Amino acid sequence: MKRFMTLFLAAFTWLQTHAQDRSIQVMTFNIRMNTPKDSINAWPNRKDRLASQVLYHRPALLGVQEALWEQMLDLNNALPQYKYLGVGRTDGDKKGEFSAIFYDTTRVKLLESHTFWLSETPDKIGAKGWDAAIERIVSYGKFRDRTTGKIFYHFNTHFDHMGKIARRESARLLIEKVAAISGKLPAVVTGDFNATPGDEPIRVIVDAQNPLHLTDAKAISQTPHYGPTGTFNGWRAHETSSEPIDYIFLKGPWKVLQHATISQTWKGLFASDHFAVIAKLQL
Repeated sequence: MKRFMTLFLAAFTWLQTHAQDRSIQVMTFNIRMNTPKDSINAWPNRKDRLASQVLYHRPALLGVQEALWEQMLDLNNALPQYKYLGVGRTDGDKKGEFSAIFYDTTRVKLLESHTFWLSETPDKIGAKGWDAAIERIVSYGKFRDRTTGKIFYHFNTHFDHMGKIARRESARLLIEKVAAISGKLPAVVTGDFNATPGDEPIRVIVDAQNPLHLTDAKAISQTPHYGPTGTFNGWRAHETSSEPIDYIFLKGPWKVLQHATISQTWKGLFASDHFAVIAKLQL
């Protein structure tokens, strides 16, 4: 009996380890655009901190927001194991902010990628929707996990900071597009939604009465959320609110093993004016 229990425990431990190895890390990170007015917090002074944070946590998929072309180049050089997908929101090329996805080429294979605009004309490059102050986009990719062979989608976005109607309609368009594009395949949706959990855009996205709804990864994490619950620091000593505006949403049979907000500082200085949010997922 003792020998049987020893073998059982060994097998259970192996299965746990094997399952853990098949998990995948996903991160969302508003990296703050490059602007000299940020002074000590300007991009040239913090780009190495931000890259080191990504390299330490090693997400297989990283959705970034507010990235300008020169920042995309800097990250591309600093993250040699990664490639990226996405375009500038202004011209569909290099102009304007990216909502790009960096992906670890040793872990996932990109099968296809596209971008659509959060507007009444999603396929029109540079379209500005509803009452939005500026153009907003969703960039996405279809991936195959090299470890598990599973195929899934990753969508990444940044909702408008001014237009309330734009945020609500963007939420509706987003869940419709995720459903239509991904079909029966699972999907991950990351981004800065400029909305707290009680705000209308987030309520639209997670509304369980809607068959197209998405699930907040934090809500189903098998271990308690780690780190601050707020995700915006505004370069202050700590987060400015206890509520998040950056999220990882899920469609399909994902398990969430861990969920965290990363509030690392270097002598009181942050990598960005947002905290990164990261989740360990498993299909």
